[in-house]
Amino acid sequence: MICSGSMLGINYKRIHSNSVGYKTDYEMYSLDFEEFLWAKGYMEEHIKDILNHMIGLQQFSENQLKVYKSLFLDYCVLGGMPDVVRTYLTTNSFSNTLNIQRQIMLDYEEDVRKYAIGLDQTKILNVYRNIPSQLGKENKKFQFNKIQKNARSRDYAGCIDWLIDARVVTKCNCLLYPELPLKGNVDESKYKLYYPDTGLLVASLDDEAQDDLRMNKNLGVYKGALYENFVAEAFLKQGLGLFYYKKDNSTLEEDFFARTKDSLVPIEVKSNSNKSKSLNSLIKNENFHDIQFGIKLGDFNVGFANNIYTFPYFCSFLIKDFLKTK
Repeated sequence: MICSGSMLGINYKRIHSNSVGYKTDYEMYSLDFEEFLWAKGYMEEHIKDILNHMIGLQQFSENQLKVYKSLFLDYCVLGGMPDVVRTYLTTNSFSNTLNIQRQIMLDYEEDVRKYAIGLDQTKILNVYRNIPSQLGKENKKFQFNKIQKNARSRDYAGCIDWLIDARVVTKCNCLLYPELPLKGNVDESKYKLYYPDTGLLVASLDDEAQDDLRMNKNLGVYKGALYENFVAEAFLKQGLGLFYYKKDNSTLEEDFFARTKDSLVPIEVKSNSNKSKSLNSLIKNENFHDIQFGIKLGDFNVGFANNIYTFPYFCSFLIKDFLKTK
């Protein structure tokens, strides 16, 4: 017997017993950037070439950067929902893709009303709808008082867990301290929430932004939030955990962390060319023994300086494979 469906994370809780050893669970996601490249006709050799550029610290040519950046921006706007990508490939345009994305989001909200039993459905929907605006702010930690004045986390008990179980939001945990191990080193009261498909995040923005996004690929004021959401999505689909760090009463913060066998790797997502103060501080500070090098993702070419690897955004989907070589 094969079971599938978007609400399995919820419905599994109703199964009273499992046949241990007789079933295999697979976590399914929308298409990642690698699969999007396949759909566009790019072969495995192109994927290997991108990875080899990263490992060998070989810069991409101007033409390579232009092509891959254009494909990446298309993917950011579209996301990886199969029907959205199929429509884009069939028409060779963004026509009707926004309508499909928004219908998917309406279907998600309908699922909340159908399956969220014993919980405040309005609060669940308020959390889901509020994620884009919170990601657009400087402090991306999810704050309940941004949904409703004087609201507290206890007022929304179970709502975020329901959305995570339903696989319609992704949680990024805040580390207590930037050190290994990652699991068990988490401040449960602090986290960021992302959409597991950046295309749906784009589709949630106001109508005035859509033409600019789809015609001109101008990410505008949401640029940082969209790129950060994309990296979170890429890490999720690679099986990397989502962790960040922000020190109280300090400017020291880092967008993401991954790990090698022996090292903790801070990863910064840059939407501009400003210096990476936090990333440099984490690498140079002798108190952070587990950190030897960092990674910066942005509108860059491949590079390495001061123990920081720089890669273009579109390389995010290969970070796990790159770290295996370290």
